Amino acid sequence: MGDATLWALIALVLFLGLLVKMGVPGKIADALDNRAKAIEDELDQARRLREEAQALLAEFQRKARESESEAEEIVTLAKREAEAMEKEAHAKITEYVARRTKQAEDKIAQAESQAVSEVKSAATDLAIEAAKGLLTSKLAGKGGRDLLKASIAEVGTKLN
Repeated sequence: MGDATLWALIALVLFLGLLVKMGVPGKIADALDNRAKAIEDELDQARRLREEAQALLAEFQRKARESESEAEEIVTLAKREAEAMEKEAHAKITEYVARRTKQAEDKIAQAESQAVSEVKSAATDLAIEAAKGLLTSKLAGKGGRDLLKASIAEVGTKLN
C-alpha cells in the first residue's frame, strides 16, 4: 500500500507540475480575471443605464408637471373667455331689448299721433258740415251763399 500511495503522490505532483509548466493556473487566473472584468463592465453599464433611467424619469415628471400647469392655465383662460362672452352676450341682449322697446314706444307714439290727427280731421270735417248746415239754413240767398263759401274755406284751412 505504501507503494501505491507513493506512486499516486508522484503522479499527482507530476500532473500538477505539468499543469504549471503548461501555464494552466495562469490561464485559469486570466479567465477568472476576464470574467471578473466582464462582470464589472456589466455592473458599470447597469449603473449608467440606471442613472439614465432616473434622469429620464425626472425629465418626464418635470414635463408632466409643466403639462398639468399648462392645462390649468388653459382651463383658467377658457373660463375667463367664457365669462367675457357671457357678459358680452348679456350686454348685447340688454341693448337689443332696449332698442326694440324704444322702437315699440316710437311706433305707439306715432300711432297715437296719427290717431289724434285722424280724430282732429274727422272732428273738423264734422264741424264744417255742421256749420255749413247751420249757416245754410240761416243765410239764404246769394249774399249769404258767397259769405258761407268764403267762411267754409277759411275754417277748413285754419283747422287742418
